[in-house]
Amino acid sequence: METILLLANSESDGSLAKPAHEALGAAKALTSALPGSKLVVGLIGQTVQPAADSIATCGATAFLGVAGADFAPSRYATDAAAAEALAKAAQATILLAPATSRWNRTLPGVAQRLGGRADTHVTGLSADGGKLSINRWYYRQRMEAVVQRAQRPWAILVEPGTQPAWQGERGTATLQPVSVNLPESCKRTTVVGLREPAADAQTIRPDAVLLLVAGAGWTKKQADGQPHVKDAEKLIHDCLKLARASLGSSKSLVDLGGEGQAVLSFLTHLNQIGQTGSTPRHPKGLATCCHGEEPHTVGWRFINERRAINLDPNCGWARGKADVLYVADAFAVIAKVNQLLAENASK
Repeated sequence: METILLLANSESDGSLAKPAHEALGAAKALTSALPGSKLVVGLIGQTVQPAADSIATCGATAFLGVAGADFAPSRYATDAAAAEALAKAAQATILLAPATSRWNRTLPGVAQRLGGRADTHVTGLSADGGKLSINRWYYRQRMEAVVQRAQRPWAILVEPGTQPAWQGERGTATLQPVSVNLPESCKRTTVVGLREPAADAQTIRPDAVLLLVAGAGWTKKQADGQPHVKDAEKLIHDCLKLARASLGSSKSLVDLGGEGQAVLSFLTHLNQIGQTGSTPRHPKGLATCCHGEEPHTVGWRFINERRAINLDPNCGWARGKADVLYVADAFAVIAKVNQLLAENASK
């Protein structure tokens, strides 16, 4: 019999973010699939009662909470101490959490403290014959493995965007506070503030419907024999703003900035996708000025609908890697798309 502990942190307003709801959905499905198992919810944050109430009807047998100002910021020492205390209080055999940056860096250390094991970036969970199996990708998303472990506790970090989010009515949860004794050494790291781009400069939007990927072709010489980087920058920025799209980039374009060449001013390595970058999960993707070879398309594995714009009708996208290939000039196409989006927005 497994005791599944869902670990999540409350946001600044006391709510739970979407990845936490997705992890809860996975925990619920797993509890139903494993006979005799039970679900316990463990929450940490400045205040956790509102978060507990938001999922009060999820069917958990208990709600545990570690609350206070010391547990509001994302900090390894305090997060690990809180998670360890919650795991012990719940006597958990399986620790389940969203694979956010906060939990990815915390939970493996907690598993080590508890004598258990941890797996990150898990994309699937299943149970057959009472045995739990997880799915995850290796070697830059090229190989998928199914993993089983006898070691307990087993910490599992569920990749955001891979599981249906739990949906249910609010209620009133009976929250059991769990005390954590924090030495001063756990509080040496302090968060002095948050820095984030202005709304119109935000280029990474995980929940966006469309992922627009820019390749190095945007910075190359165009039909008149001259590069038009500033024009490319405006076209792409306007498209992101009008379509509320997220921006991805090929490694070749990102690397140009490190070589001192003119690139898109709002582009960073955080936008990089592919074999050496991230693997996004947007419903739709549009590749522009990318050649569509294997290193680029590895990052498109979980994009449902893939389209591309390229002047070369024999590029990699034309070889079955895109659902639709537009053989056209990306500058002209995106300019027309922006015009149509602007006209639609003004109606």
